Amino acid sequence: MEDYEVYTLPNGIRIVHKQVPHTQIAHCGIMLDIGSRDELPQQEGLAHFWEHMAFKGTKKRKSFHIINRLETVGGELNAYTTKEKVCFHASVLGLHFEKATELLADIAFHSVFPEKQIEKERSVILEEMAMYYDSPEDALQDDFDQVVFKNHPLGGNILGTPETVRSFTREQLQQFIGENLNTEQVVFSSVSNMPFSKVKKIAAKYLSDIPHRTSERKRLAPENYEPQRVTVERPITQAQCAIGRPSYALTDSRRLPFFMLVNLLGGPGMNSRLNMNLREKYGLVYSVEASYTPFLDTGFLGIYFGTDQKHLDRSNALISRELKGLREKTLTKLQLHNTKEQLMGQLAMSEESNQSFMLTMGKSILDTGKLDSLEEIFNEIRQVDAGLLQELANEMFDENRLSYLTFLPEPDEDE
Repeated sequence: MEDYEVYTLPNGIRIVHKQVPHTQIAHCGIMLDIGSRDELPQQEGLAHFWEHMAFKGTKKRKSFHIINRLETVGGELNAYTTKEKVCFHASVLGLHFEKATELLADIAFHSVFPEKQIEKERSVILEEMAMYYDSPEDALQDDFDQVVFKNHPLGGNILGTPETVRSFTREQLQQFIGENLNTEQVVFSSVSNMPFSKVKKIAAKYLSDIPHRTSERKRLAPENYEPQRVTVERPITQAQCAIGRPSYALTDSRRLPFFMLVNLLGGPGMNSRLNMNLREKYGLVYSVEASYTPFLDTGFLGIYFGTDQKHLDRSNALISRELKGLREKTLTKLQLHNTKEQLMGQLAMSEESNQSFMLTMGKSILDTGKLDSLEEIFNEIRQVDAGLLQELANEMFDENRLSYLTFLPEPDEDE
């Protein structure tokens, strides 16, 4: 937004803050440009393992003290790992902001990865993997990454594999961080009612002593995509299907128009074309969604749904018809206007969450060095014409370039 402020410490770590006067809650996080795509094959799942192990002990705290530090004052401490980021974040009453900042800096940069805790956390993550495997919707999305980004780190499961998780050592964790940590690609992001001068002083107090580091890591973009159709039998009661392909990168000028197109097709609104057709008109699915995730050098389009196996072919045919409609028919003026208005409303509402905004701000500063205001985004949306959306539909919804992953229920042995 226009009123966010950024300051860069001598070690390269950036502090970004937005002051919101009428809130008592402070949200802050440390985001690092390190994710699962930075792992070697034998390291698959290591970034996520680090995220877990960061809470298990630092040079001055045991796990118990880390967990209780903010909980006892009603705060929350959390973390997550994505394909390109690891983030540690906290939400507390504003008067405990310094306590949260100090703790985040401690776990992000001073964790010691105790051997006993590594063994315990191994079991925890294996249970997490089993939980995801037992959820066909989650397993489908994870496995579909591998179908689209075959033999590339973006196709790897963020959780890793049972084999890699069982093999991780303290030395591997330290080596992975050492090879990938670049303090110029670390952002401390904050939203609270405090002035920037105070936030900057507190953040600098706990982050200035981190030595300046750079990394020689090079991310390679996926190449030579070939569409695939994969069918797997699993012990499930409902067929699950994923359809998609690589798409536009984060810095591509077509990113926002394509996001608008995917939102029209199968976004969160109940009036999305896929939901209106497959669920409301024909009652074939409980949920169907389309999503677009941009990465630094590529993107990912995914369409997901579950249905009774006997409705699978019809569901796929209806999705195919919607994709064809967007390729062949230009949106009317009213359809285009409504599509723009809906997206602008969704974006405005998502910014109402200060925690979400804090995380978005940190990611945006890491990825592009800036954060566009809502009005700048709205102006870009207003400039999109129906011809461009049809052009993008013809490129991205070309059915000869789409991949499919389908989970089918295993045949009944009694049949």
